[in-house]
Amino acid sequence: ICNGPFLFTTNSSSFFQSCLCLLFFSRAKDVIIPAKPPVSFFSSRSLVLDLFQGQLDYAEHVRRDSEVVLLFFYAPWCGQSIAARAEIEHAANRLSDQVLFVAVNCWWNQGKCRKQKHFFYFPVIHLYHRSFGPIEYKGPMSAVYIEKFVRRVMKPLLYIPSQSELLDFLSNYEPGVLGYFEFSSSPQPPGYLTFFTSALHSLKKDYLGTVRFGVITNKHLAKLVSLVHSGSVYLHRHFNTSLVFPREVLNYTAENIYKWASENRETLFRWLRPHGGKSLLLHNELKKGPALFLFLPFDPLAESHPLIDEITEVALEYNNCHGDQVVERLLQHLRRVDAPMFQSLAPQPPAPLLDTPPMAASPCCNSVVLPQGHSYSRTHNVCELCVNQTAGGLRPSSASMPQCSFFEMAAALDSFYLKEQTFYHAASDSMECSNFLTSYSPFSYYTACCRTINRGVVSFIDSEQGVFETPTLAFSSLEKKCEVAAPSSLPHIEENRYLFPEVGVASTTFTGLSCRTNKTLNIYLLDSNLFWLYAERLGAPSSTHVKEFATIVDVKEESHYILDPKQTLMKFTLESFIQNFSVLYSPLKRHLIGSDPAQFPSQHLITEVTTDTFWEVVLRRQDVLLLYYAPWCGFCPSLNHVFIQLARLLPVDALTVARIDVSQNDLPWEFMVDRLPTILFFPCNRKDLSVKYPEDLPITLPNLLRFILHHSDPASAPQQSRVSTQDCLQSEAVLQQGHISHLEREIQKLRAEISSLHRAQVQVEGQLSNARRDERRRLRQQQTLEKQHSLLQRHSEQLQALCAQKARELQELADASQTLLAENAWLKILVATMEKKLEGQDRAEDPAPRTEVRPEHPEPTGAPQLPGSAPSPSNGSSSLAPERKGENRTD
Repeated sequence: ICNGPFLFTTNSSSFFQSCLCLLFFSRAKDVIIPAKPPVSFFSSRSLVLDLFQGQLDYAEHVRRDSEVVLLFFYAPWCGQSIAARAEIEHAANRLSDQVLFVAVNCWWNQGKCRKQKHFFYFPVIHLYHRSFGPIEYKGPMSAVYIEKFVRRVMKPLLYIPSQSELLDFLSNYEPGVLGYFEFSSSPQPPGYLTFFTSALHSLKKDYLGTVRFGVITNKHLAKLVSLVHSGSVYLHRHFNTSLVFPREVLNYTAENIYKWASENRETLFRWLRPHGGKSLLLHNELKKGPALFLFLPFDPLAESHPLIDEITEVALEYNNCHGDQVVERLLQHLRRVDAPMFQSLAPQPPAPLLDTPPMAASPCCNSVVLPQGHSYSRTHNVCELCVNQTAGGLRPSSASMPQCSFFEMAAALDSFYLKEQTFYHAASDSMECSNFLTSYSPFSYYTACCRTINRGVVSFIDSEQGVFETPTLAFSSLEKKCEVAAPSSLPHIEENRYLFPEVGVASTTFTGLSCRTNKTLNIYLLDSNLFWLYAERLGAPSSTHVKEFATIVDVKEESHYILDPKQTLMKFTLESFIQNFSVLYSPLKRHLIGSDPAQFPSQHLITEVTTDTFWEVVLRRQDVLLLYYAPWCGFCPSLNHVFIQLARLLPVDALTVARIDVSQNDLPWEFMVDRLPTILFFPCNRKDLSVKYPEDLPITLPNLLRFILHHSDPASAPQQSRVSTQDCLQSEAVLQQGHISHLEREIQKLRAEISSLHRAQVQVEGQLSNARRDERRRLRQQQTLEKQHSLLQRHSEQLQALCAQKARELQELADASQTLLAENAWLKILVATMEKKLEGQDRAEDPAPRTEVRPEHPEPTGAPQLPGSAPSPSNGSSSLAPERKGENRTD
């Protein structure tokens, strides 16, 4: 209480007394500060009706007078409510003439909204379409998304007046439900209101609006989708048989129509909109199989989305396993290709899937660029590989557009690369052809015809390569030293389309690919304007002009691939990306997280390897000794000096000493280790035969040298490297001899130090004996002193007891002396008093003789009187004699 409502400014006792007073009274009665009255959340000029006092009853009243109402429930302190305020105002400025926007403060404890509504989060948006509602909006708090959803609520049904718009509706990626109603017979046909309510019901159940509802009023147009009777409902599906609502089985209600459509719908791809909190949205989708995530900037209010249309076309071709004619017509419509009028979209049974794809009448050809033959050669060999069912050769000029499947061409390429050494020739003007028999059929052949092109054509290809940004096709000459080519140095199938346009782009190998592979992809779309952070986590560049990104994540195979950010996200690149992923041996390179390369000087002895430089450093032409380490490994830094000495001994061109931080870099599974530190040796030209340093062997310089010499291949190494190795061995022997002489000198020094230590030990032992004698003498003296101390202590106790006894006796004598002194004083006073009295009586009796009669046994008649009291006249004379006797006796 003292630190709360009062300002701590002094340390005086009165302040603490007042605090204690308040604390005492607070126990008796709670001190509650009433909440401040609410203020307007929206500005006075806003088009949003702000009920900042929580007048829920008034909100219900104004809702009945409007056709479409948006209720925005907020809390004034909520940061998300404050952020969504501007978005609501922006949407209200665009739709205020059609929609009533009402904001209600649902946090003030005196308001009716707080008493009746119990929300678990803020803000909450509810929409009402006349008497239907509430329809809760759970999408992004963005003005464009809110406006899009409000417009869907305002117009839940899409009117289809023509065949072109019907094709637009059916070719959309969202599943479509069509209803046929004849408005000529009545202003409101039977069942129309139910169908209208089912569209609102779908928005209530799914805020994403994944099911689109359309209305057809033309009977000729309705016949194209097999709708004949008014009130019938049609569910379009691309690859399965389309359905008509079974009114004879299910009741014609809004909820049944939506439930029937949602259970039987077919989606090409899904939009994912994570809400920003902890959820299992991505986890649940990744469990279904490999996923293709496409990030693209999306404007919900745009009239057309060309990129989404291309993605829809890719999805349709990818899943069109049976070559359905309706799907082909929709694809032609998406490509904006004129085609004859189709007759009907009535449900038809799917065509049976052929066991094997038919071989095309004309061969399927693909151009392949071979590496250079020799270092002095300035040419490239170009071969055109064709899949043919005849043994005759095929001239390159007769190559036509591909007609075979993608897998046939992939198998042909595999067989061709196995025998590509046959075509390693120098410059030649002639063309050579060869036929390869397939492994699967004795009647099928692969025909390969190779010819040589000059440097000018190669330059032209290089120039074109810069235009289209295709991967490089230049191959370095075969050097004498051992060298391993980088992976994926040969071009892929899709890369040749830029260089050889005669091959054609309209390939049919992609159609129905999902049914011909075991790695079927699920396609997901995300708005990069909202969720670009997810793209960056998946490998997208943080700084880019166009936020477009594609990636494939396969959790089961623990693989992750990304589309080159330099390539434009379009239909062709997506098809190539999916094709390369779908083959058995995918040429795609896994995306691995790696740290930035360290900037070391050129003369640095140890090479720091990262994920990006692993293949370049480890798989190059010479032996490599690689150390796996991590910053948290305490033993790893102790090996640095050993590796530095090793790098100084061996020449740079003979062995590369490198290390990699496994905590910051990902590596392929075949190069991973399970403990740190770990040393792997990669021999020249045999990188697949990497050897692990024995764990039970100490990591020392001689052991490392023996390990390297044992596993290296001197025969495959160049002569210069062998000479360098012999020089290294001689220098090592000289170095070892120097080490031995140095150790002998050190041993002599140690021996001299040991003799001096022996002498010092003798002196120390003599001093220790003297100290022991002194210690024994001191112990005897201490024992004697302890005995004397005990005797003195006992004597002191006896004296203390005697002193106490004498003190008691003296006290008794002093008490007796005091008593006697008091009695003596009283007697003296009494004697003096009696003498005075006797003297007075004698003076009175002198004039007349006196006869004294003394009885034999006189008895006192009264007690003696105190001094100052009047004696009794009857016994005054009779008591004189005893008093005198007493006085004499006392003296």
